[in-house]
Amino acid sequence: MSADALTRPIDMSTSLPPGRFEFSHAAAAEADRVLASGTDAVWRELLMEQENEASVLIARRIIAAFLAAAPLPAARDTTAEDIAGEVATARIRLRPLIDTLRACDAETRRIVLRQRAPIALLDGCWNDTVSQPATQPSALVNQLVAHSFFRHGAGEPGNAIGQLRRRALAAAGVFLPEVTAREFLSVTQARPLTVHSASFYLALSRLPANFLPEIIAVHYTFGMMGVDDRLLDVGSGPRPNLDRIIADFLGYARMSGTAATDVPRLLRAIRLVIRLETEHVGALVDLAQWHGRLSLDERVGQIITRHARYAGSQHGGVRIGGRKLSDTLADPELDVARFVSQLRGSRQLRPGPAGGNRLLDSIKFGGPMFGIFDDAEAEVLTAWSKAVAVGEPAGPAAGACTAGDDAARNWDTAIAAYRPADVELVTVDPRDAARWKPRELFHRLVNIEKYPGTITRARDYTDQVLERAELLFTGGSSGRFTDASWFEYSAGALLERVEDIYWAKLVGPYRPLDEIPDRDAVIENQKRYALAALVDGAWIHRIGNVGRVDRPGVAAVHAIHADEMGRGDLAKNHITLINRVLASMSIELPHIRERAFIEERVLPELPYAFANHQLSLGLFPDSRYPEILGFTLGIELFGLGEVRLHEIQKLRHHGLDTCYEEAHLTIDNVSAGHARQAVDIINGYLDSVARNAGSAAVAGEWRRVWRGYASFALFVEADLMRKLMVRNAN
Repeated sequence: MSADALTRPIDMSTSLPPGRFEFSHAAAAEADRVLASGTDAVWRELLMEQENEASVLIARRIIAAFLAAAPLPAARDTTAEDIAGEVATARIRLRPLIDTLRACDAETRRIVLRQRAPIALLDGCWNDTVSQPATQPSALVNQLVAHSFFRHGAGEPGNAIGQLRRRALAAAGVFLPEVTAREFLSVTQARPLTVHSASFYLALSRLPANFLPEIIAVHYTFGMMGVDDRLLDVGSGPRPNLDRIIADFLGYARMSGTAATDVPRLLRAIRLVIRLETEHVGALVDLAQWHGRLSLDERVGQIITRHARYAGSQHGGVRIGGRKLSDTLADPELDVARFVSQLRGSRQLRPGPAGGNRLLDSIKFGGPMFGIFDDAEAEVLTAWSKAVAVGEPAGPAAGACTAGDDAARNWDTAIAAYRPADVELVTVDPRDAARWKPRELFHRLVNIEKYPGTITRARDYTDQVLERAELLFTGGSSGRFTDASWFEYSAGALLERVEDIYWAKLVGPYRPLDEIPDRDAVIENQKRYALAALVDGAWIHRIGNVGRVDRPGVAAVHAIHADEMGRGDLAKNHITLINRVLASMSIELPHIRERAFIEERVLPELPYAFANHQLSLGLFPDSRYPEILGFTLGIELFGLGEVRLHEIQKLRHHGLDTCYEEAHLTIDNVSAGHARQAVDIINGYLDSVARNAGSAAVAGEWRRVWRGYASFALFVEADLMRKLMVRNAN
């Protein structure tokens, strides 16, 4: 895309300006606690707690420790061909090892695939939030948006890379819970090295704006090495122009004058991914070889270990080795090898008169343990029983599995020892009003990765707005452009309300303007809307983060965000469009991530309140999800009708760019566009609530959805809100 087509220079940023990361002392203490709790606890924190400060600090420390383990190369004239050759060499080197894993027997292959799953199912997570106010409309980020959109299934969850791989795993006999399930790591039997590698990728997904060179390196190298594609023998779906992104990065870095710092960062991260993938494939080979050495007794021991904690007291008076079976299996100090030896000589394995034995009879259909063991486990138990029946000895022990343990210990040491030099611990005085002035809050929210402690303030801010918005439940019908008055929910009632708003408030009142305000007045009015436009999509930019795509409505909301960002087409990106409009008015602003932006006085003060609500609400895709759905309806519906049509008329009259207004007038349409999609998403979400939690739960969720809509209306209907607040005060 040429610069001329965009009417202003392309954003060729290859990194954000360096700076310090500000954390509270409480966050540091919590981060220390989690990091000391082991690899599984770190994984869980990074995966699940995306709304707190401590998880960001954990991510920062993990990223720093991993990058420090790969030397920063000296700056040199690296080409895209050099990088492609280095990655290709690593891929070719791993191919024979991966092929040996593919050739393993079915049981060993299942163990290998389970072990790889925590990494394979995270593929692309580093791109989940790379598109955000601090990075848009970077040309490189827009390429990543295109890749992410396709890898999420282009709006169809069933076509997402994660689902393609799950189907391939299932075809191989590997059935796994969702990655967010508490038992996911135990079901995959994830070893420490697996969890370390996966946690590095998760950590990057929490700080993508500040590690753009590393994000691009990981995205390219992981994709081009294609370990999971080959191991699972399944393609990963479209990877549009994956090789182009490296050439563009190198070119932009040189033109932007950042090559001396950013190219070494890129190279270091490429080599880190090569190391991580090489380590992990090596560990998988060791795991497969170890499993091949296991005796039948040891395989039975593994099965018992997996199921022992679920046994409870359901074995009645059964005794093995003179002890009640229920007591033995509940013992945290269970000696599995000794127990298997005792089971060998027990009556449970003694052949019956009609063949078989009590153990095998119990796991057959109708038996007390039917369905407890999967087919592969039942095959092992059957083979072991037959071997015992004919007097085969236990066989030599393979010993404990140590696959990947040396590398994992190295990462343990690195993470424990490393403290990033750019982390600053601060004490925030809640009475410090200057810190929370609208412009300063805006700067911190846009740069939330640098100021993660601001999330507490953001939560309070957006909750205050949501609470105040409920005033419109009783007076909202008088709104000029909205109707947030309360009504009892049904799918039909919601659609009826939306259509009423569309016809009665947005389209019906429209008449072409008889008089056009002068140019200065038109520009001043556009300035009122510009700030909200410059953070377009911010309220949903964290929707669809790893582990959440299957939540009802998320894939569709993620697709709306992709639309707002032009699905990777820079010319269609809404931030590009508003910049075009401002340029047509001779308004040139610093990027919103820069402090210089909040120091300018071109834009009025008032819109900061609305922009800050958008930015704040978007930080809570888990805990404020229903409110985000309602807000989405409000903002997408407002893009239609009188307001847009009048602005287009005024802009055209003065020869100003209308692209931003026209884009919303079409893409947000109520028949099939974003406005209608928002209705369908809400109805689908509440239907899932009814099916999973019962109809009584719908009322509470609906109230949250509708106050999300009202929180949008609050800013549009300023005059009405003032009247309602006065009435409420009296």
